[in-house]
Amino acid sequence: MKKVALSIVASFMMIGLVSAQTTTTASTPNPNAAEITFKKTTHDFGTLKNGAPAVYEFEFTNTGKEPLIISNAQGSCGCTVPEWPKEPIQPGQTSKIKVSYDSKRTGKIDKKVTITSNGKTSVKEIFIKGEVLAPESQEPMTPVKTNSGAPANN
Repeated sequence: MKKVALSIVASFMMIGLVSAQTTTTASTPNPNAAEITFKKTTHDFGTLKNGAPAVYEFEFTNTGKEPLIISNAQGSCGCTVPEWPKEPIQPGQTSKIKVSYDSKRTGKIDKKVTITSNGKTSVKEIFIKGEVLAPESQEPMTPVKTNSGAPANN
């Protein structure tokens, strides 16, 4: 019984040592890694009419020493849609991430796009903000006067 218990304890210790070695190796940053550096990280659309185009291109540069590969860009909701370059961005090269917002939604805009890459900072965020006005009605509403159920005189 003692041998079984000792074997189990030894197994857990070995697993712990292997895990500790893996963690230490994985956390060492690559000094030559790619790095995504944005010209600006927030765009303010200001006040938009309902349904007006709401598109902005965030410019960035690979300031690292290796090619930058963006693996994903995810909007914080379905109304915010990013498009990113699928090809590697070489060191020193500039590119853009296009962000479109569905401005048929009335109210404040405060959305983020999360970008995942092979950069030193593997996750970066960019933001859009503004306000979409309520849609204007097609025809002005005029009150209709009724005469308590009596036929109207023309």
